[in-house]
Amino acid sequence: MIWGLTMQDYVHGYSEKEKSRLFDQAGTLTELLHGDTFYPAGSSVLEAGCGVGTQTVILAKNSPDARFTSIDMSQDSVNAAEALIRQENISNVRFQVADIFNLPFEAEQFDHIFVCFVLEHLKEPVEALIRLKSVLKKGGTITVIEGDHGSTYFYPESRYALRAIQCQIDLQAKMGGNSLIGRQLFPLLKHAGFENVSVSPRMVYVDSSRPEWVEGFTKNTFTAMVEGVREQALRENLIDKAGWERGIADLYATAGEDGVFCYTFFKGLGVQEN
Repeated sequence: MIWGLTMQDYVHGYSEKEKSRLFDQAGTLTELLHGDTFYPAGSSVLEAGCGVGTQTVILAKNSPDARFTSIDMSQDSVNAAEALIRQENISNVRFQVADIFNLPFEAEQFDHIFVCFVLEHLKEPVEALIRLKSVLKKGGTITVIEGDHGSTYFYPESRYALRAIQCQIDLQAKMGGNSLIGRQLFPLLKHAGFENVSVSPRMVYVDSSRPEWVEGFTKNTFTAMVEGVREQALRENLIDKAGWERGIADLYATAGEDGVFCYTFFKGLGVQEN
């Protein structure tokens, strides 16, 4: 691929552990990220980069009378997503292996486009948005959701934990991605030519009064994600083993009785010009 992501460039990998992390993330953040995502009956929606289907299920259930086409470049991910949809008895989704940078669709084919946790992995996110815009009908909308690892703060404070997080940021940047991309959604959508662009921050705030978020987000989503780059970080000499172990331990400490963890996602909306 010239512009974008190859399967080898996906910093989080395709393991069963990563699949489990994605399920925890989607389940915990459903209301925060998707509580206001609904599509009209009869509308056609392209989900670009569906992965293993964790967001697909939410979209399809939120808008049972819309028609979804969900694509991903990984056949294994598409297979997993199809199995999940069957398990959930959902019938308004069809899947296809496809590349965002070489879309197999006609111009102006879809009423809406949905992109979640995809742009952060791409070398050319504006180009990806332009390619997606080409298959969006006049007056149609695009919804984009991304995180921003630079928005992370927590208690107890720890420079070791921050260093471990920085390893993940640096590794993703080395592979051509950008884990700080959430803060850039407004200019990215504008540069891609969308109109009426708006972006809303969606902050995750977690303390011990929210035990389901402690488990689902602080431990099983964010810390698990950082843990997943351990071997790469050590191999690249971004951190030593002792520093890494201390950083991960301190991240888990933010999930303790007195711990607090904050992280911000950004949800952008743009409209195809008429």
